[in-house]
Amino acid sequence: MDINVKINTEMIAAAKAKDKIRLSAIRMLKTAVHNKEIDLMRPLNENETLQILSAIVKQRKDSIEQFAQGGRIDLVEKETAELKVVQEFLPAQMSDEEVETIIKKAISESGALTVKDMGKVMKMLMPQLTGKADGKAVGEKVKELLS
Repeated sequence: MDINVKINTEMIAAAKAKDKIRLSAIRMLKTAVHNKEIDLMRPLNENETLQILSAIVKQRKDSIEQFAQGGRIDLVEKETAELKVVQEFLPAQMSDEEVETIIKKAISESGALTVKDMGKVMKMLMPQLTGKADGKAVGEKVKELLS
């Protein structure tokens, strides 16, 4: 099912169920996608939508970390609930072994030898892994394999 169709369907279901947190999170997703479509002046493809969802997941994780450091447990709970909703729209996450296999293949194809070549490797990897693996974890793994 197309992500945009799924977002619309889930938004209607959340509104009917009067699930405020879920509805709020889905509206936020829909708004982010819509704003990007306005910026580009065309509908987004599946990969671009996944990039937006991945960025939102990253923002939520950063917010949770910041709120936890600030002692705002109420906001941590809200952000965590929204994060779970957003993650429902992402494809299933790849295992660490699968990610490592793809990283090793990209390193050999790009001819990367040192950490200085990390940009070349990441440029090859991110289109394949966007939405399927955490970008930060991928970056750390690439750095580990190149050093």
